[in-house]
Amino acid sequence: MRLGLALLFTAAAASLAQPWASPMNDLLLGAQSINLWQLDQLAKKPAVLVVQGDPQWALDQLQPTFKAQWFKQPLDHFDKSRKETFLQRFWVSDRHYKPGGPVIVLDGGETSGENRLPFLDTGIVDILANATNGLGVVLEHRYYGRSTPVLNLTTDALRFLNNNQSAADSANFMADVKFEGIDADLTAPGTPWIYYGGSYAGARAAHMRVLYPDLTFGAMASSAVTHATVVYWEYLEVIRLNAPQDCVARIQSTIELVDRILDVPFLRKPLKGLFGLADLEHDDDFVSVLRAPLSGWQGRNWDPAVGSTAFEEFCATLLGDRTQPAELGEFMLDVALLNYATWIKAYVSARCPEDHTVEECFGTYDPAKYADVSLSNEWRLWRFQVCTEWGYFMTAPPDPDHPRIVSRRITLEYVSKFCPLSYPPGEFFSIPPLPEVDRAVNSLGDFALAADRLAFIDGTADPWMPATPHSWYAPVRKDTVSRPFKSIQDAVHHWDENGLPNPADEPRRIREIHEQEVDFVTAWLKDFNASGADRLRAEIRKQYEDIMRLDILS
Repeated sequence: MRLGLALLFTAAAASLAQPWASPMNDLLLGAQSINLWQLDQLAKKPAVLVVQGDPQWALDQLQPTFKAQWFKQPLDHFDKSRKETFLQRFWVSDRHYKPGGPVIVLDGGETSGENRLPFLDTGIVDILANATNGLGVVLEHRYYGRSTPVLNLTTDALRFLNNNQSAADSANFMADVKFEGIDADLTAPGTPWIYYGGSYAGARAAHMRVLYPDLTFGAMASSAVTHATVVYWEYLEVIRLNAPQDCVARIQSTIELVDRILDVPFLRKPLKGLFGLADLEHDDDFVSVLRAPLSGWQGRNWDPAVGSTAFEEFCATLLGDRTQPAELGEFMLDVALLNYATWIKAYVSARCPEDHTVEECFGTYDPAKYADVSLSNEWRLWRFQVCTEWGYFMTAPPDPDHPRIVSRRITLEYVSKFCPLSYPPGEFFSIPPLPEVDRAVNSLGDFALAADRLAFIDGTADPWMPATPHSWYAPVRKDTVSRPFKSIQDAVHHWDENGLPNPADEPRRIREIHEQEVDFVTAWLKDFNASGADRLRAEIRKQYEDIMRLDILS
């Protein structure tokens, strides 16, 4: 069974070889990522769209290892006059469960829950369930995958996609779910629930421990972006500091030269032509395309079957010396720029179909590109959350003298312009002028978010690290059993989430973090059992005192 899903995960990873495949990755490219998403769809066969209400909707086509189950949720948890509901999808692994064991739930985050099933099979959920006789669960996030409560993705339809509603979904699920084939009541707080999430879902895991501490006995927040911000230039800074420095030097020199050439109007078109983008009208669109290879950094993983090698391949191209320098006007085009152009032309520009113009493929100024609100345009989901509550618009460094690996033409105005274009005011809801990051996210603790039985796990080379409690801007804290604070050297994005069928085959640093996670979770569960015994003793003592009082009164 495990081999089947491991192969499925490998195949899925191969399908995600494009470095911009992750929704969180998409933020690096801003509006340009929507173009790349649309180009991906053009290259694929039309998908069969299944929605709730369709007779075929409930037919699960996943391998039978884990069967999809469904839990009814209110569309709006906070307005009791509304009666709309939807079905939230989840999957269960009971291969390790024994009565008295905990529930280990993994938050699906901003993607289809099907993409998280490998973690139920060989990853962190299976690791913890195996160590604790626990029940493993993957819970799909509202609006993602098939947990879709609406028939379109207009601004009004998306207004229930927010932090508070999503957290209430999880709390309602934990307090009231019934698992098929298990007679025992495993709801919280009677059963300890350990809530795991990575990236955006990592922040949700931390938020669940703060918002619903009685239900969420413990939480593990991996690469958890507990700090939301409108401008997030630090993403690129992590890449600049951690990527191979010979590669970084060539990226920097290329971007600086590109910016200088673009200052000369008559050289703009021939420069763009070197990258296969001669007819791309706007300079900021052009330099946004040049950011595409940087997205590959986040896609790296310790397991080659899962991770992308796109960044390494880009650097290999960039560092090649086969190209001879050339001249463009008064400028000498060095090997770095010409190799950069070769990579963009081969792996990005070439994706534009012959029946499309370059402007149609890579231009971002046409409002019509953002107008389709059908359910098939799933790019609208995470970006709605970005535009309303999370931010993370990735610009050039605010200090013009700071070294940079993206063009100075990448401004907040440019990277955020898709928000008003994609989500015009509706009848019931309008997006804010800028994301309300402090109200929606940072008010829950920000960099200093902490609680007993809440663990943070981060990678030192993760471009999201500056938005986590391990950030350069965060207060220093200790690593304890009650409040674990783990850092994986040179790791990127939630590298502890996936695992191998044989843990001995994992790299030492991954094997060690998994062992540490098992250690502190089992220690937490001992506290639950002890507190449960204390509660039982207290109840017996109260019953005894009540009996004694009745005897005295009688």
